[in-house]
Amino acid sequence: MAGQMDSKQRQTLLKVLRYMKRYWFFLGLSVLLAALTVASTLYLPLLTGDVVDCLLGAGKVDFTQIFSILKKMGILIAVTALAQWVMNVCNNKMTYQIVRDIRNEAFAKIEILPLKYIDAHAHGEIVSRVIADVDQFADGLLMGFTQLFTGVITILGTIGFMLSVNVGITLVVLVVTPVSLFVASFIAKRTFTMFKLQSETRGEQTALIDEMIGNQKVVQAFSHEDEALEQFDRINERLQKYSLQAIFFSSITNPATRFVNSLVYTGVGVTGALAAISGRLSVGQLSCFLSYANQYTKPFNEISGVVTELQNAIACAGRVFELIGEEPQVPEPQDAAVLSKVQGKVALSDVFFSYEPGQRLIENFNLTVKPGQRVAIVGPTGCGKTTVINLLMRFYDVTAGCIRVDGNDIRMLTRKSLRAGYGMVLQETWLRSGTIRDNITVGKPDASEEEVVAAAKACHAHSFIMRLPDGYNTVIGEDGGSLSQGQKQLLCITRIMLCRPPMLILDEATSSIDTRTEIKIQNAFAKLMEGRTSFIVAHRLSTIRNADTILVMKDGHIIEQGSHETLLAAGGFYANLYNSQYSC
Repeated sequence: MAGQMDSKQRQTLLKVLRYMKRYWFFLGLSVLLAALTVASTLYLPLLTGDVVDCLLGAGKVDFTQIFSILKKMGILIAVTALAQWVMNVCNNKMTYQIVRDIRNEAFAKIEILPLKYIDAHAHGEIVSRVIADVDQFADGLLMGFTQLFTGVITILGTIGFMLSVNVGITLVVLVVTPVSLFVASFIAKRTFTMFKLQSETRGEQTALIDEMIGNQKVVQAFSHEDEALEQFDRINERLQKYSLQAIFFSSITNPATRFVNSLVYTGVGVTGALAAISGRLSVGQLSCFLSYANQYTKPFNEISGVVTELQNAIACAGRVFELIGEEPQVPEPQDAAVLSKVQGKVALSDVFFSYEPGQRLIENFNLTVKPGQRVAIVGPTGCGKTTVINLLMRFYDVTAGCIRVDGNDIRMLTRKSLRAGYGMVLQETWLRSGTIRDNITVGKPDASEEEVVAAAKACHAHSFIMRLPDGYNTVIGEDGGSLSQGQKQLLCITRIMLCRPPMLILDEATSSIDTRTEIKIQNAFAKLMEGRTSFIVAHRLSTIRNADTILVMKDGHIIEQGSHETLLAAGGFYANLYNSQYSC
């Protein structure tokens, strides 16, 4: 297990390094400035030692030499401060550009992921990966850039300076150093697992919060508050447990390394004092050495903290990279054709499809729809009505068989051109944050004011829009804000009425609209559907009487097919279904 975890960490680190390569200039400049900062910082103790050696005794102080050294120290401190500031600017710029790139790639991947991935994962958990995990990664990365380079260079530079002063005492320091490294490594290996569990549980918690907030009316309507709280408490308890364990392991890193570093300082103090007594070391050099011992051990504390943060960052980055590395939807062929001048002839030939292998749904489905024909699809819940729509739009690809539009296999067409040929109104409405006009013109951004108003009037949405505070300029929130479900659906219908696509898909398009308005919209739809191939999914059978062909589906098969009158006269499944809606 440890080997697998190390392998995953290495893979994640390699991916991070690939992102860093794009910003090699900032990386190189940061390393260069880190070296300059460390060099100037390490030179200061030498000057301090020189100042101490200028204090020869009572009344024997070389002030001229001291002032000269202090001037050098002032210049050195100013250069160090400037170099640190520029280095931090480089690190911040590099970090947040890398974070921007990762978020862009993650969101771009979401846009091309197959719908089965979105359907199979909680939306809040996906959001957590793109937002919270990337933020955690940024914090760890920034700390790494800020402290790791300077820490490593400080250690190497200090060893060099100490060797130049006294080799024997330097060897004492180097002998104790591996203990500090061992302690830091021992603890770091145990923090990764806890941080990974913490990140996963945080995503689970975000998903639950997103789910509960999005469905608060249903939660309250069924008095599910207590159960939701219990579920949240259970996840929160696990998050607390993993967080405490992660923080415990990470928090003992610093004290442990400080203890080892104190041993280093003590060793330098004792051996240095003995050397000074024997005359092999001046008091100024001893002061310089003690300062170096402090500077040498300090980076180990910082690096141990950085390693802990990097464990968290790598765990979070791993989850983001898992999302980015997900298999995208089946790519379009290089020679994919663009569907244009759509006639509307649709044919499904020997189509087989199931969401899960082994679970049968659509089997041996055959259908030919002539241009301009209105096809209604009815049947009990779960029979495959919406699945047929998903296949027509190529949200999912058929398992076997093929679907053709105007004689073209839809797998050989660009998805964009195929979907542009359809206008779709679903039972589930989707409105984005923005104005009413923005939401209506999603499919036709260049539409004129007259076209927008005409489409709204045709769908009987104009009157309620004009009652809003700013009419068509009224800003609505996510998913329509305070608009009623019926108003949201009217806006979605208006959106299609504006585009007037060559083919239509209406999946329970008027399910949330009152009967009187529905009749008016059905008349508007009747005009819109003239000459357009249309697929209508409906539970209220009264809305599909005028369809040219009604497909009656059951268990993924067409069991009856014909006009409304023909199917009623046959007295079969459709007749029973229709009569059951009016038996009361």
